[in-house]
Amino acid sequence: MTRLRALAGWAAGVRPEDIPTRVREYAASQVLSQVAAIRAGARHPTAARLTAAFGGPTQPDRKAAACVLAALGSWLNLDDTAYAGHLSNSTVAVPLAYARDGADLITAVVVANECAARITAAATLGPLRGQSAMHTHLAGAVAGRLTTEDADAERWTDALALAFAMPNWPLLRAFLASDARLLCTMVPVRTALDACDAAHAGLTGAHDLMEHPDGFLARFAEVPLPGQIDHALGEQWHTETLSFKLHPGGPGIDAAVDAAAELAPLADNDIAEVTVEASAYTLMAQHTADRYADGPDTPLGALVLDVAYPVATALLTGHLTAADLERPATEDPARWSLAKKVRLREDKAMTRELLASDAPFGAALRMAGRDAEPWLRRFGLTAPEGGQRDFRHATKATPARVTVRLHTGETLTSERAIPRGAAGPETRAEHRSLIRAKFRESGGSAESADVELESLTGAGLRSWLRAALS
Repeated sequence: MTRLRALAGWAAGVRPEDIPTRVREYAASQVLSQVAAIRAGARHPTAARLTAAFGGPTQPDRKAAACVLAALGSWLNLDDTAYAGHLSNSTVAVPLAYARDGADLITAVVVANECAARITAAATLGPLRGQSAMHTHLAGAVAGRLTTEDADAERWTDALALAFAMPNWPLLRAFLASDARLLCTMVPVRTALDACDAAHAGLTGAHDLMEHPDGFLARFAEVPLPGQIDHALGEQWHTETLSFKLHPGGPGIDAAVDAAAELAPLADNDIAEVTVEASAYTLMAQHTADRYADGPDTPLGALVLDVAYPVATALLTGHLTAADLERPATEDPARWSLAKKVRLREDKAMTRELLASDAPFGAALRMAGRDAEPWLRRFGLTAPEGGQRDFRHATKATPARVTVRLHTGETLTSERAIPRGAAGPETRAEHRSLIRAKFRESGGSAESADVELESLTGAGLRSWLRAALS
């Protein structure tokens, strides 16, 4: 049996009662968290041009609505992540457009998470990671739609195979420096939904597309992990590896922003130097951002990968919000003056802590074992020990330590290993309240935040989404 057939056979048979309550509760928080991200994206000035071209996020055309929901949720890097992938831009956006009622929504989100995360994990030791791994949304969109349509396993297999026939490969220049970044999830979501239509009409795909020597993993993975695609289906839930984004930004800056916010408020004139110590992962992201950095004119795609500006903002204000990524905030001279004082250094112990956690790629490295060594050497890293672990205890450690030296000679330090909202014991215990706060901070109403999604009828779900986005 091919990997896609195994995954499709499982996905087609999942019923709400097959999903543990704790996993469904995670998915409910994920929906509210992504709606907050969509709200923030919709209020950014660029969003008006997107909706002028493609319509609004609650339009009657479900395919178009799903694409717009996907684009708006991804724009400010407020979309949630998992091991592996930025899932929610497809795994929440598509079910929001297609689900028949609240229970159907939560089931579709979980099944889509499991399919998209597994295929992403199989290719995560490759050249594309994070939001640039757009193939995540080919799987997420197919699964998010077909779950709501009770499609059979054969149709699932064909839709997935057709969707992955021409997987997306972004150009970094366009992704980081232009509005094309708004399309980074919209395009694969549309491709996947078209593949569903094609499969419904009887078109077929190559069912061995994942593992074939001329297939997906051969092109998109330097260390292919095909076993991740159908590993422990129905037993190990990737949904439990979710990390919820509580402020905008790319990989590796969350802990630094959390630590900086704990030291706020400070004044630029009082600060002599800021040192941020972090893992090699954070330094890699910063190296990419540096190529596009241009002070207040830094494009949004690079600004969300930067460390200096977000840390400076958090030190001055005690927060980092979507409004901090647009004018007038990005023209504040005090923020850029302080950003110039920020120095980023690797802490080897923090790199080891990163690799020991499950996300963003520690679990893949443990599964790959010695096969991952050539991939790791490119980044000067060494493989963690141990095999696959129970995701009920998943962690995402992207550590950072912020040290502020004042002109008076006084030194202030704050450190965070697991960012607020990231996978770990704190998030497992508090995800509902954390995400309620995120939604309220985005301007969402308390009434919308407190709705029990699984209890909603079809009409009730559509009404809730309109209210939640208004």
